[in-house]
Amino acid sequence: MKFSKSFIPTLKEVPNDAVVTSHVLMLRTGMIRSLGAGIYSFLPLGYKVVKKISEIIREEMDAIGGQEFHLPALNPKEIWEETGRVEAFGDILFQIKNRDYVLAPTHEEIVTYHARKALKSYKELPQIWYQIQTKFRNEARPRSGVIRGRQFLMKDAYSFDSSYENLDSSYQLHDGAYRKIFDRCGLKYFVVGASSGAMGGSGSEEFMVKSDAGEDTVAYCESCGYAANVEVASSKVSPKERDAESKTIYEISTPNVKSIDELCVFLKIDEKECAKSRVVMHDNKVVLLLMLGNDEVNETKIESILGGTVRPAHPEELKEITGADAGSIGPVGFNGRILADLRLKDANNLYSGANKNDYHIGGIDLARDVKNIEYVDLRIVKSGEGCPKCNKMLDVFTAIELGHIFKLGTKYSDAMGATFLDENGKENPLIMGSYGIGVDRVMACFIEQHHDEKGIVWDKTLAPFDIHLLALNLKNQTIAETSEKVYKELQDAGFQVLFDDRVDAGAGFKFNDADLLGMPIQVIIGEKKMKEGKVEVKIRKTDERFDVEIEKLIEFLKALD
Repeated sequence: MKFSKSFIPTLKEVPNDAVVTSHVLMLRTGMIRSLGAGIYSFLPLGYKVVKKISEIIREEMDAIGGQEFHLPALNPKEIWEETGRVEAFGDILFQIKNRDYVLAPTHEEIVTYHARKALKSYKELPQIWYQIQTKFRNEARPRSGVIRGRQFLMKDAYSFDSSYENLDSSYQLHDGAYRKIFDRCGLKYFVVGASSGAMGGSGSEEFMVKSDAGEDTVAYCESCGYAANVEVASSKVSPKERDAESKTIYEISTPNVKSIDELCVFLKIDEKECAKSRVVMHDNKVVLLLMLGNDEVNETKIESILGGTVRPAHPEELKEITGADAGSIGPVGFNGRILADLRLKDANNLYSGANKNDYHIGGIDLARDVKNIEYVDLRIVKSGEGCPKCNKMLDVFTAIELGHIFKLGTKYSDAMGATFLDENGKENPLIMGSYGIGVDRVMACFIEQHHDEKGIVWDKTLAPFDIHLLALNLKNQTIAETSEKVYKELQDAGFQVLFDDRVDAGAGFKFNDADLLGMPIQVIIGEKKMKEGKVEVKIRKTDERFDVEIEKLIEFLKALD
């Protein structure tokens, strides 16, 4: 492809809202352009990369027996209503104005719809169906370029099995395929245990890359490889030690003290002497959550423990339930279910709210003063805490989710009546799995991991072109003729070549564009080397440079592979 005939609108400056590296470089290299918040057009250079990623995905999905579909993005709303996910997705689900259709953020309902009509016998199982399709999510705050957009390209796959043992096999097939896909795409990734969220189901793993642009927070142990989304992560952390003697419980006036930090300053105590209370409503029943000091409640763990619907108690409810406002609530005398974090198990000599505004209680012994208390893991883990699997420390950092695999079980087949007959003629619900990869995210994550101060550093697998051919001073007829000859020979040898044939662009301008675009190899044709019958070959990743005889160029480049 000749640069002069290509649409590669490179930029020196980008909009102020582009702060993530991949977003900046995708704009600067002319790979994408914004149409609106979270909506991007992929231009020719960027779409070449998308197609390469998609083909890798197809090859690995086909290798495990996947069959490719192309399902409509426009779905009848009534199908989604069968599973209750219109309400579950809420405002994030795009609904067409007449309210009869939705734009699909995922396709569990649609594949289940087709499966219930077609898969009737165990003899037809297992099945693996997949597609690479545009998806839509009405993100309230789209950001980070294509990493979190309102329209995006996703590979979603679905397995149908006759038993949970067979589901395990399908799940492992996808796990292996995902590792091959991300390895082939040149990504450094790790796998974490995760919550299934709105997808439902039991087993769930996320494939992630560490990045400051990430919106997920992950706990990771470099020593043993333990990794989990903080939604489900645990750690080895010391509980509060029980004092030898328990003090007598007493009330303290604490005017205008609302937080743990304010209480510690007011009483000159350590935060580990405090028990922080929070009230939630679980299916309209009152539950008090009790944490040590400034430990944070893990919302996902709460939802997993309690099930059903969980929400924070409203301010007016707090006053009615406890007699106090937030900041003055405590477990002593609380009339309702109490869940306390494991770090507080049988702790004594604690300070907490008195369920009376501007008052706290000291000398609390949970074993003595709080009856029917339940101890569970409620907290969000922190960096520096012990790994739950070894004796090393956890690191907690942000990461980008590349892919997510779920064991759905019968969540959708039960809701939609998708059944099959087993070998005994008994009707059973289809047992399903769901497996997603964000194609746009693979591209963005590669750039996040492979760039320098000059631009992107592609490897051959995903690069839009194998070689960037730079012809300097094309007004020189010998340079022009030699460049055209080399361009044709490279193409004939099977290389994908971007030929910078711009006559009026200076050498410095061409060099800067070449480094910005980041093709793996640059072949530079200039007057000085031409006089010696040579060209210069530059390796973009290492900046190594070689003077190569023109007659031996193809042989040299093939040897680099």
